[in-house]
Amino acid sequence: MALKGVRKSTKNPPILSHEFVIQNHADIVSCVAMIFVLGLMFQATAPMASVFIAVQHNASDMETAEAPMTYTYGSRDTAAVFFYCLISIVMHAIIQEYVLDKVNRKLHLSKTKHSKFNESGQLLIFTAVSAAWGMNILVKDNLMVDITSLWANYPNGHAQMSFMLKFFFIIQMSYWLHCYPELYFQKTKREEMSAKIQHASLYLIFCVAAYVLNFSRVALVLLTLRFVEEGLLHVCRLLYFAERNAAANTGFRVWNVLFVACRLASIIVAILTFHYGLATNDDQSLDTLTGNFNTPFIRLNALVAVCLIQAWMMWNFIHFHLRRMRERQAEAMAIRKKAAEKKTKRGRKDD
Repeated sequence: MALKGVRKSTKNPPILSHEFVIQNHADIVSCVAMIFVLGLMFQATAPMASVFIAVQHNASDMETAEAPMTYTYGSRDTAAVFFYCLISIVMHAIIQEYVLDKVNRKLHLSKTKHSKFNESGQLLIFTAVSAAWGMNILVKDNLMVDITSLWANYPNGHAQMSFMLKFFFIIQMSYWLHCYPELYFQKTKREEMSAKIQHASLYLIFCVAAYVLNFSRVALVLLTLRFVEEGLLHVCRLLYFAERNAAANTGFRVWNVLFVACRLASIIVAILTFHYGLATNDDQSLDTLTGNFNTPFIRLNALVAVCLIQAWMMWNFIHFHLRRMRERQAEAMAIRKKAAEKKTKRGRKDD
């Protein structure tokens, strides 16, 4: 069965027109991705195709068979990010057509709610998978047992990543990169573009910076905290759009507490890692060959960046609740005025 994009018209648009590309973008992208998969079947093209599909830059010690497989990062990772970006576009279309569109037909949502429902549905699936995946890596790599593992043995123990940790960051970068072409494929309105671009850009910059600077362990903790909290938010939004108001209100109250707790936990983890942990390491000189970026300047900027993002998120959170409070007060005042007007009218009739 062919994969389809978001089809709003039964007419067949001209080939290679904008409407044709938008309607059939999943089919086109899946065909491009299939070229790389087919390349693995032939001996002449298998080495080139494997660069796009397989995890590259193996740093394992081949002499010791019992040693776990470890990987570093390098230029060939861009090929893997490109390939899995294509896969993300295809998966986005599959989830949209075979899950979200079917639910939308049953709910009969308005155009505004329809767009927000699709956005929350897509992000819920990704954040739920990423949160579970992140917690699994934290447990398997023994990062939850000892918090000092976030900075101990840097850079040697951090420059070499496990397969799952490296693949996690490749998928993260691929997913947030695919959000840019999705703006075109989903016909996103101009007034909605800036928020979506900002959201994807912050994630992408954060993941790339942590990946290149070998801060992948602390970044994994911060991302997992964020995905747990954000996943609950999208669950509550979907319940609200489905008019399950009682469950949605309860969920939003839980999310309010969890949001603040995750912001505080993220700041604490960042301070412990960049201000306390890495500052105790003996070697604090910049060395790109060994992957040592543990310098006071880089640590300070990393700590400031994380804290600023958390503060910005808290500011938006507080501003949102203050605006909601003012709106509720205005609604209450309007109801009181109507009730007072009704009483005065009744009093005049009685007179």
